[in-house]
Amino acid sequence: MEEGNHTVVTEFCLQGLSHTWGLELLLCALLLLFYAIILPGNILIIGTILKDPRLASPMFFFLANLAFMDICYSCITPPKMIANFFTGRRTISYRGCMAQLFFIHFLGGAEISLLMSMALDRYVAICHPLRYVTVVTRFVSCVLVVASWAAGFMHSIVQLILIIPLPFCGLSKLDNFFCDITQIIRLACTNTYTLELVMFVNSGLVSTACFILLLISYGALLVKVRMGSSQGKSKASSTCVTHIIITFIMFGPAIYIYCHPFQDFPFDKVVAFFHTVVFPLMNPMIYTLRNKEIKVAMWRQLKKYKMWGNK
Repeated sequence: MEEGNHTVVTEFCLQGLSHTWGLELLLCALLLLFYAIILPGNILIIGTILKDPRLASPMFFFLANLAFMDICYSCITPPKMIANFFTGRRTISYRGCMAQLFFIHFLGGAEISLLMSMALDRYVAICHPLRYVTVVTRFVSCVLVVASWAAGFMHSIVQLILIIPLPFCGLSKLDNFFCDITQIIRLACTNTYTLELVMFVNSGLVSTACFILLLISYGALLVKVRMGSSQGKSKASSTCVTHIIITFIMFGPAIYIYCHPFQDFPFDKVVAFFHTVVFPLMNPMIYTLRNKEIKVAMWRQLKKYKMWGNK
C-alpha cells in the first residue's frame, strides 16, 4: 500500500543478534538459563524487603523499586527475541515496535531518575544523619518514586511523538533484535538531522549529564565518609561503592548507544544485548551481594519458608 513515495509500514523485520542459527540457539539457551536463576532472585529481593520490618528504611524501599523496574525492563525485548527464534519468524508489528520503543525509554528514564533519588537519599543519610528520619520520610520516598516514573514517562512520550509521524520507504529491516530510535530513524525517508539532534540531547546528553553528576556526588560522599568518624564508615563506603558500580553498569552502555552518530558500529548489538537483557537483572543482585543486612534478611525468609514447608 503506497501513499505517494512513502510506504505504510505494518511490520518491521528484525535481523536478530546473529545470522548463524547455532549462535542464536546458544544465546537463547543462555538467556533462558539466566532468567531461571536471576529473575527469581530479584523477586526474592523484593519479597524480602516488603516482608522484613528491619528493612523498612528508604534505602531498601528504593532498592525494591529498582529491582521491580529492572525486572520489567529486562522483559521488554527477550520474549519477542525468543519467540521469533523458535517460530522462525523475524518480524514485529508496527504497534509492537512502537510499544518496545516506548517501554524501553519509559523504564530506562524512570531508572535514571530513581538512581538520582537514591543518590539524594545517601546524601542526606551521610551528610545530615540526625535529620535523615525527618527529611526522608515514607511520604517523601513515595513522592520520589512516583516522580521517577513520571520523568520516565515524559522522556519516552516525547520520543514516541516525534517517531510516529516519520515516513518510511522500501524494506523495513532493523539490524538488531529489538526496536529502538537508533534503528527506526535510519529507515525514515526524510531528512532526520533535527530529529537525531533532539534524540541525542534527550537520550545521550541527559544520560551523560546524570552519569557525571552521580559520579561527582558519590565521589564527594566517599571523601566525606573517609574523613568522618570510624562509626559506620565501612557500611557507608560499601553502599557508595555499590551505587557507583550500578551507575557504571546502567549508564555506560546507554551513553555508548545514544551518544555516537546514528550509524552501525561493530559492538552495537553486543552492547544493546547486555544493556537491555543482562545488566538490568544484575543490578539488584550486585547490591544484595554487597549488603549484609539484606543477605541476612533473605536467609531469614528462606529459613522461614523451609520451616513452613516441613510442617
